[in-house]
Amino acid sequence: MKVKMLSRNPDNYVRETKLDLQRVPRNYDPTLHPFEVSREYVRALNATKLERVFAKPFLASLDGHRDGVNCLAKHPKSLATVLSGACDGEVRVWNLTKRKCIRTIQAHEGFVRGICTRFCGTSFFTVGDDKTVKQWKMDAPGYGEEEEPLHTILGKTVYTGIDHHWKDPAFATCGQQVDIWDEQRTSPICSMTWGFDSINSVKFNPIETSLLGSCASDRNIVLYDMRQATPLKKVILDMRTNTICWNPMEAFTFTAANEDYNLYTFDMRALDTPVMVHMDHASAVLDVDYSPTGREFVSASFDKSIRIFPVDKSRSREVYHTRRMQHVICVRWTADSKYIMCGSDEMNIRLWKANASEKLGVLASRERAAQEYNQKLKEKFQHHPNIKRIARHRHLPKSLYSQIQEQRIMREARRRKELNRRKHSRPGSVPVVSERKKHVVAVVK
Repeated sequence: MKVKMLSRNPDNYVRETKLDLQRVPRNYDPTLHPFEVSREYVRALNATKLERVFAKPFLASLDGHRDGVNCLAKHPKSLATVLSGACDGEVRVWNLTKRKCIRTIQAHEGFVRGICTRFCGTSFFTVGDDKTVKQWKMDAPGYGEEEEPLHTILGKTVYTGIDHHWKDPAFATCGQQVDIWDEQRTSPICSMTWGFDSINSVKFNPIETSLLGSCASDRNIVLYDMRQATPLKKVILDMRTNTICWNPMEAFTFTAANEDYNLYTFDMRALDTPVMVHMDHASAVLDVDYSPTGREFVSASFDKSIRIFPVDKSRSREVYHTRRMQHVICVRWTADSKYIMCGSDEMNIRLWKANASEKLGVLASRERAAQEYNQKLKEKFQHHPNIKRIARHRHLPKSLYSQIQEQRIMREARRRKELNRRKHSRPGSVPVVSERKKHVVAVVK
């Protein structure tokens, strides 16, 4: 004989204290909830609207430089420490927690062209227009000590960029050629060149640390191998590339910031076609830096704005600007993936949130669960017209908006002209060239 019993556990419905929320039992049978999708859509719409309401990305402005900020560098061990170099030769060390300058160095005569930190964080290197490479201690000098560099290397030409190896005591500089230096020597270990034009920047690969890439003013992006001391291959684009940045999670992927208002993500194994063309800027792109997750990167442009791009999307998900911000020269993503720093012409360094509507500080467990639920709802309904329109909408300065509209008209005119040429030409004489292949001129090995 079977006896059926009703059993109820008080923990499932009784509050422990009066401050607890009343627990409501829920039946998950879908037939009992015919309006579930409608309710979720309304919640997703409200969450998207609230995200735009609370989007306040600007956090702080670090002022103190007497000339435009030309380069930025992150400390490899400390999240709060940032270094900046200006066009008057001054280098400043900043504490982001206190939001103030903790050290000032008159490092060079003329521009500070590049700045990088040693992989252990004990020192940093600077290059300038005075043809010198200087190594400085990260810690400020003691009481009574003078501010002097640890080492100074006198070069024959102006160095335009510098980057340190991620594991070894070696660094690379660029100018007329790419030089690899040992920290203990005053002459380069090896010099590599391919072509006869000046090189704008050089970057080490963070994963395959013996590989490095450079971009020159003759429209080339060149890849080198330190072990062979020779260039590997180069790709020639339509216009000049200002700088490149390697993806910290994929050894073979890098993104190039170009003068033609676009960014190009390349796979170094197949340089003849970029993986993605990122087009949203209205002027030359001057700098680019990856998030530590490798899923997004931030770009700085001459159009007085910075944009955040997903790696696999051609359009930016966010654009940041202020009324006072001028041409943005350098940009960096912090190592905790939460903040973005940018340096611009009007002598300021600005600190932004990577997610514009993110709430800073400690979150309660219920608050975090609500945020995750809202995020999943927004992802579920992201292609719905109303939600897509609200999530995509951004207010832009009038000058930037006008530039974007003008470029859209020009792009449409070019497309229409190409269609008309193809329509009135012999079949096959005007081939269809994809947007990704249009901008690559040649690949040389």
